[in-house]
Amino acid sequence: MAKQKKRKMKTYKAAAKRFRLTGTGKLMRTKGGKSHLRRRKSKRTKAKLATMLEVAGRSNKKRVKRLAPYLKKYKANPPG
Repeated sequence: MAKQKKRKMKTYKAAAKRFRLTGTGKLMRTKGGKSHLRRRKSKRTKAKLATMLEVAGRSNKKRVKRLAPYLKKYKANPPG
């Protein structure tokens, strides 16, 4: 009899690109609204869009960890 291979969990790549895990274990998210129509936005607004925020809510964190189970293996890129 041949051994059955264990299935690997697949990462949702869109979730892996949108979220980062810090060294202390915080789940950080990026902000939207950065891709186009930037010319009419003020410099202050564009600078605020560059910052990352912590994901609020236990259920949201649980959902992201289910979508990207290997998130802690990816290196977190701090803004700036």
